[in-house]
Amino acid sequence: WIRSQVSAVVSWFEAVQVGDGRAFATGYYIPEIAGSRTPRPGYAPIYARPRDLVEVDLGAFSADLAGKKIRGKVADTRFVPYDDRTAIEEGSLDGRAAVLGYAADPVELFFLQVQGSGLVRLPDGNVLRIGYDSQNGRDYTGIGALMKSRGLLAPGQTSMQGIVAWLHDHPEEGRAIMRENKSYVFFRELSGAAVGALGLPVSGGATVAADPAFIPLGAPVFLSMDRTDANGIWIAQDTGGAIKGANRVDTFWGAGAEARAIAGGMSARGTAFLLLPRGS
Repeated sequence: WIRSQVSAVVSWFEAVQVGDGRAFATGYYIPEIAGSRTPRPGYAPIYARPRDLVEVDLGAFSADLAGKKIRGKVADTRFVPYDDRTAIEEGSLDGRAAVLGYAADPVELFFLQVQGSGLVRLPDGNVLRIGYDSQNGRDYTGIGALMKSRGLLAPGQTSMQGIVAWLHDHPEEGRAIMRENKSYVFFRELSGAAVGALGLPVSGGATVAADPAFIPLGAPVFLSMDRTDANGIWIAQDTGGAIKGANRVDTFWGAGAEARAIAGGMSARGTAFLLLPRGS
């Protein structure tokens, strides 16, 4: 089977190295968190896209800025940055954005935002499916690297599971650290499977998020990494706020406990090749 797959790839595609070819792969998955449709003490709101959030295509104003977009809001006659995470968590969106539901654990909601989509398990057993709709336009800050640089994480605690445990054990410090990531994601309710940036369903073990400035969406990507579960051919079907650069990819693992375990600990380095039709 492997020989037949390799033969098919060689027959139809040629491998192209992007930049220096040195790739770094992380993982993402569809988390499931506890929540409610109605507010409860200690629960955090899950916001839909605010009505006053404006996305500007800068390419419409200058050819030099083609492909660049910014998000913000209009204040009087000025276009200004949108509310950051701290302001939103302190209630600045009251009356400006619909609430889809409420998350029982603000830490789990934070990581659901990092993943970009998820399931909210309601008290009656039903599930609210939510997917990425927009973002507040603020820069994304990875709190794992930030916590590691400050010596807050012990050896072996740098996985997502270790970070979540630390945040739960240090609630006040944890809230402050999460707020250093000023980026905030807004959701929409989904009626079917989670979809990627192409508007198509994403597939566990097959989809990667990539930076479309370097890897065109829809293209196959071959990864040869120092973790065998990341090796093989993936399809670039998604993007991510933290997935920037020529050889930065985020592997998708689906839903469930196994997907959470793999994605949460995924940190692989190796080589990436973009597969393009022969002659192109």
